[in-house]
Amino acid sequence: MKRATQSDSPRGPRKKWRPAEIEYLRERYPYETAELIARVLDCAVYTVHAKAAALGIRKSPDFYGSAGSGRFDGSRGTSCRFPKGHVPWNKGKKGSKPRNWMPIGSERYSKEGYLQRKVTDTGYPPRDWVAVHILLWEQVHGPVPPGHAICFRDGDKSHIALPNLECIPRVDLMRRNSIHNLPEELKGVIRLKAAVVRTINRRK
Repeated sequence: MKRATQSDSPRGPRKKWRPAEIEYLRERYPYETAELIARVLDCAVYTVHAKAAALGIRKSPDFYGSAGSGRFDGSRGTSCRFPKGHVPWNKGKKGSKPRNWMPIGSERYSKEGYLQRKVTDTGYPPRDWVAVHILLWEQVHGPVPPGHAICFRDGDKSHIALPNLECIPRVDLMRRNSIHNLPEELKGVIRLKAAVVRTINRRK
């Protein structure tokens, strides 16, 4: 049986690229059609594409944005396009919602025990659900300053009332949370010191 050779290929013998032709390909392929380059180099179009791929040469964004790419002459992709005036099969149908979906204005408790209210419906819970005590504070005082937190004066998360809320730096919040692990006598001293510092800061 005769062994197949490159010259027996239905595509013809493999092209032997000269350095000048490779240089021409590098310069023109990113900006011109493979058909034009194939005519200049007297070879098949697939040969141009194959050599460009082997050399890592790609079409430029300018080429794809030009009429020469064939993307804007209406000849490519017509079988995959929707005709003008096409009406989607699901037009007017509401998208499916998860079983635990709740409308804006609904309330729930977070894992930390804070009462939250749904204010938007973006599908991103940290943005959609906001603690009610924060909403109450911002309604009167405006947005919470960066690096601050709204806390309950008496430590009762269910006691949502404006007089029971205070805005403190998160640094103080961390210190306050660490107090719970200390003896009662020391807790009182730390709280008193924090109150004195806040009073001094207000008078400055």
